[in-house]
Amino acid sequence: MLFNKIIGQKHIINHLKTTVDNGRIAHAQLFVGKEGVGTLATAIAYAQYILCNNDETCNLKTEKLQHPDLHFSFPTAINDKVKKHPVSKLFLEDWRSFVKEQPYGSLFQWYQHLGIENKQGQIGVDEAEEIVKSLKLKSYEGGYKIMIIWMAEKMNNAAANKLLKLIEEPPAKTIFILVVEQKELLINTILSRCQLLEFPLLSEENIADALIERQNSFPAEAQKIAHRAEGNYKKALELLKKEGDDLEFEQLFILWVRAAFKAKGNASVIQDLIAWSDTIGAMGREKQKQFLNFCLQFFRQALLWNYGAKELVFMQPETSGFSIDKFAPFIHSANIEAINKELNDAIYHVERNGNAKLILLDTSIKLTRLLHAKE
Repeated sequence: MLFNKIIGQKHIINHLKTTVDNGRIAHAQLFVGKEGVGTLATAIAYAQYILCNNDETCNLKTEKLQHPDLHFSFPTAINDKVKKHPVSKLFLEDWRSFVKEQPYGSLFQWYQHLGIENKQGQIGVDEAEEIVKSLKLKSYEGGYKIMIIWMAEKMNNAAANKLLKLIEEPPAKTIFILVVEQKELLINTILSRCQLLEFPLLSEENIADALIERQNSFPAEAQKIAHRAEGNYKKALELLKKEGDDLEFEQLFILWVRAAFKAKGNASVIQDLIAWSDTIGAMGREKQKQFLNFCLQFFRQALLWNYGAKELVFMQPETSGFSIDKFAPFIHSANIEAINKELNDAIYHVERNGNAKLILLDTSIKLTRLLHAKE
């Protein structure tokens, strides 16, 4: 992948090129950015720039993710093909097809690609051993060896500790590029050994231009989608193709807030909240986290509407009988911080394999009180 295929991020690309041109490549780098901003795509383009130096044969191998000195590690889990000890090298064909089809794809899309969307993948100690083995070998072409670890925050502690010394003191001409969305989930000893590069959200202009050039979108449509995408090109593509789970999430959200609003002083409605929690609890954990993040976004949009920033509101419910202008007055300065905290706490506990039904029911009961708070 060439740098000219990257959407936006011009400042970062110029910085990365300069490090190579001046021979100042850090041996351990941490690319931090939210979903859909191009961290993985940029890491691959950077690796290609380091390895190939405009060599056409090299470029072709790297474009296909088949360069022998470019290595990848990513979260995995057992699936229909791999029954035990899942490590990245067993999924390389899947990985190549995924990156080719969705270079801005999310972790959940990767899990869907592998058929493990109801599981939580990880980078475990077996994977760490494979990384150590592959990087101890000499480079095939006499230059750099590059290891890109995508979603490195999914490393468990055993894997992270096994890689720590290698990241701190790698063999000569060995480069680690760790790509993460949440750097705080990395252990501090790895975090402190990496040169940090923070990726900003994509601008609306960047996203609109990409939709027009790559998806043949009409300019007016591209602008509207870019506004709703919140700096996330992956989300922009879903909006363009009307994919994703937003309508399902919207209906579940509305069912939830209606039940939570009625539940205060009405014990019978608690059964509705229990049933709702059971429905969400039956989803895979990644989808549960996606839903809770959707709820966070909806509450923030309602707050903007309530305080008159309607030009920033892009979520318009499609469910009949529910409108954001009627819901918005219930979200205000007296409860938004507490609502955010409860939802973020729920995401935290779901990520750590807590009982999702109990987590969601507890959050629901707290929401009944928060929705009735007076400003």
